Formats: sequence, structure tokens, C-alpha cells
Amino acid sequence: MIYFDNSASSYIKPKEVINATIHGITSFSANPGRSGHKLSMLCGEKVFEVREKVKRFINAEKVENVIFTQGCTEALNIAVIGTMQKGGHIILSSNAHNSLSRPIFELKKMGLIDVTVVSPSNNEMLTIDDIIPNVKPNTYLIAVNHVSNVNGDTTDIHQIGEYCAKNCILFLVDCAQSAGHIKIDVQKDHIDMLALAPHKALFALQGIGIFAFSIKTNPKPIKFGGTGTESINTYQPNEYPECLESGTLATPNIISLGAGIDYVSKNFDSITKKVNDLSTYILFELQKIEGVKTYTSVENIHFGVIGFNIKDVDSQEIASILSDEFNICVRGGLHCAGLKHKELGTVNQGIVRASISYFNTFGECEYFVNSIKKIAKRY
Repeated sequence: MIYFDNSASSYIKPKEVINATIHGITSFSANPGRSGHKLSMLCGEKVFEVREKVKRFINAEKVENVIFTQGCTEALNIAVIGTMQKGGHIILSSNAHNSLSRPIFELKKMGLIDVTVVSPSNNEMLTIDDIIPNVKPNTYLIAVNHVSNVNGDTTDIHQIGEYCAKNCILFLVDCAQSAGHIKIDVQKDHIDMLALAPHKALFALQGIGIFAFSIKTNPKPIKFGGTGTESINTYQPNEYPECLESGTLATPNIISLGAGIDYVSKNFDSITKKVNDLSTYILFELQKIEGVKTYTSVENIHFGVIGFNIKDVDSQEIASILSDEFNICVRGGLHCAGLKHKELGTVNQGIVRASISYFNTFGECEYFVNSIKKIAKRY
């Protein structure tokens, strides 16, 4: 089986992550920091160790403002709902995944906020020039995806972050597709809230997400329960990170993230080069095939996301053929990103997405291209 669905979730994990996960399951499955016994305390120390590692990886301001969630979706929900300003206005990128757009539109449906969806004018990168004409006096949040999970289109987060900082607007960035492919510095880019999906290019287990926020941001909890602190109090505690981390933390998953960060940090240059080389080869070869239309620009190819279609054939049909006949895993359909498909005009057909990992090989890419050639001849 050739796995080209790494934008959904990485399949092959580094041995370092696998070993760390096994060690986490066998040695760190007590409830972290909730009891006074040695195992609980050791688990709590391990969680704090990874929290500090995440802080350094993204250059966050405070370690307690790095929150472990059940996934990137929960992180984005905390960001959107936890900072909601009634009667306010949000600017949302058309690149947004549903995990970002749906909580925003849910607030709009309830009559709590207004929203404007902004598309990139140059079809490759969302810039501050796309944002500024849509800013209103009551705009309090600009929410963007760093990289589109559909075709790899990017956002100039540095320019937008500078504008937000100067104009007292909160800046939220969904880095689910970019973390591990590009270095992220939340202070340099003036990012107030950041969400990560570690099970993608950071090679961690599923079931863990990251929400990080700046010292000027004060997100409120959106779920309530046990935190291991202030247990006599019937109300949620106010201190971070506990007030945003109700429930038992997934310690083995968190440990896998720590190992993933170590692996990516150590091998970042070689990972970036290989993903770029393999993705560039696929993109240029697909563009040579009659009947194939690509949606990914060469400028954005280093994120390993390649979107394409074969004539007017339904994308899910192509994905099924690749799976059933050629043993290749890709994703067809709308990729939980309806706004992006409306922008691209692919709502009815969807897009076939191949997404590359450091652990893919040139031989797999060559076989994939030859498979597309065979399928395209049928139509």
C-alpha cells in the first residue's frame, strides 16, 4: 500500500515516536499530576517537559499558555468561542478548514457575531491587501489557515500579524498543515492564538492537539470539569493551563508529540528538501498528462499537498480507482473545506489530493504518476 494521505494524518511514524509511545503506555499511564503518588507526579513532569518543548518549538511567550487538547478541532473551538465578542466582526480566510469555519458560522447563526470571508486575490497567497478592505470598526478577530489542506495555498501571516498587532485585532492561525513543514514563530509573526494538529507533519499520535495563545489574550473555557486543582470550588479555576484542560490528559499521546518535535527539529532540512523534491516531481509530471488539471502552484509545493482532477470525473471515483486497482491511498471529495472548494469552483467534482510525507519514496511517486496516466487514458 502506498500512502499519499499525509495531510489527513501521517501513517508512517519515525521509530523514535513509536518507541516513545510504547514507553509512554508502559511507564506513564497514570493520571498526570492528579494524585500525590510517585507515578502521578512523574507523569505530570513528563507532560510539563513536552509543554516546554512545544513552547520552544513555536517560540510561545509562556509555558502555561500552551494547552493540550483532544485535537486541532478543539483548539480552534477554544480560540473562536473562548474569545467571542458579542456584536463583533470576524474576518475569515476562504482557505479555512471546517474546524475553523464552523464554530465561527455557528456564532453567526446565533446572532452573536458577523463574519466576512476573504479570498486571495492572486490565487496563491492571502495577503494583508486582501484583508484591509474588509476590516470594520468592530472587527476583533482575523482567523486564517496558514496553509490550505486542499491545494497548499498559503497565507502571509507575518504581514497580517503585524497589522493585527498595530490595530489591536486578535490574530488566529490554524497551522494544522504547516507545522513540521515550515518554522513557526508566534512572537515574530504576532500570532495571538495558534492551533496545531500534531498527528500530521509532526508525526505524533492522533487524539492530541495544541492551542497556544499570547499573554494579551484571555480565552475562556468552553468545557468544564475536573482539573486536579481547586477541587472544592464548584466553578472552573481561572489559572492556565488547568482552566482549559478539563479531563484526563492523554499522556502517551503527549509523549509521542515530544518525540515528534525532536525528530522534526533534528531532521528539518532533510525533511523539507525531500518533501519538496517528491512533490515537485509529481506536480510537474501531472501537468504533462492530457486531461489532468492541477490546483497546486509550484510556489506552494513544499508543503506536500497536490490537488488535481482528471477531466470532469468525480474526484472520489478517481480516489476509489487508485485504492482498489493500484493500492494507492489518496483523498477525494471536499476535504472538510467547503469555502475553499467554492472559491476554486470544485464543489460538485471535489479534488483529488495526494499529500506527501518524508517517508515516501521516489519509486512510489513514479508509480503514482504512471497510475494517473493509465486512468486518464480511460477518460
